[in-house]
Amino acid sequence: MKRAKITVVGGGNVGACCALWAAQRELGDVVLVDIPDLADRTAGRALDMAQCGPIDRFDCNITGTSDYAAVEGSDLVIITAGIPRKPGMSRDDLIKTNVKIVGAVSEQVKKAAPDSIVIVVSNPLDAMVYTAWKKTGFPTHRVVGQAGCLDIARFRTFIAMEIGCSVEDITSLLMGGHGDDMVPLPRYTSVGGIPVSQLIGEEKLAAIIQRAKVGGGELVKLMGTSAYYAPAAGSIQMAEAIIKDKKRILPCAGFCQKEYGVGGYFVGVPCVLGASGVEKVIEVELDSNEKDMLNSSVAHVKELVTVADKFLAE
Repeated sequence: MKRAKITVVGGGNVGACCALWAAQRELGDVVLVDIPDLADRTAGRALDMAQCGPIDRFDCNITGTSDYAAVEGSDLVIITAGIPRKPGMSRDDLIKTNVKIVGAVSEQVKKAAPDSIVIVVSNPLDAMVYTAWKKTGFPTHRVVGQAGCLDIARFRTFIAMEIGCSVEDITSLLMGGHGDDMVPLPRYTSVGGIPVSQLIGEEKLAAIIQRAKVGGGELVKLMGTSAYYAPAAGSIQMAEAIIKDKKRILPCAGFCQKEYGVGGYFVGVPCVLGASGVEKVIEVELDSNEKDMLNSSVAHVKELVTVADKFLAE
């Protein structure tokens, strides 16, 4: 059986965690790619990861490089490249910089791995998924963004902390954009099959939802940098579903045309992930308040994409 090949673009904290966990789960051979100025660091990180194999008992090839020739034939590409928003930086400045980075990366991926499926992690997420799609020219089912898996993991973690139960017993759903634009769906959230509303009061649940929305900011204040373990874990959860054709239903930034009346944008929705990428977008029933929140979130996504389009045209 042919071993899968996974490329992670961006050798920073998120990318390095993605590469290591893909290797540990033996999802396939792993290529970690970063810019030429960081070639030695990238090669060193890959060698360090490979030396975990005898201890953690995993077998795969791990390559660290700045040469996209090593990406050739990849089945799955995870794009983590880009810069975080810095103090004093406007939203448009961040989009402009990361459109250039993600756009250039996507063009390289198109050349080296034209049949791959792409998971985008770079921020602003919804605009960067759009950028990767435009620059690769791949069909929409082969381009998807990771944000919902992270947001929902935070939500489930905080619920478990409040109740004092295992996170494994919590199932939940959220939609829309990343972070502040998240659309929580408490009535689709349960703990061991019990509706969460029977276990947590309305006021406390609202506070948990708010904490999940600003979860990234909370970590920046604590660590002085963006989160990386959980974003990488969410990315590998998606990668495993695709590589192993698991048909998992996960909240992802998937392309919606008629679905939810979005009209041709990548937004956070429940997606079936399998060997073809996003194999289906699932439409759930929303009440009027939930629809309003989703429409508001989609409107913000459209604003981000409009800005990204301006820089893509330059």
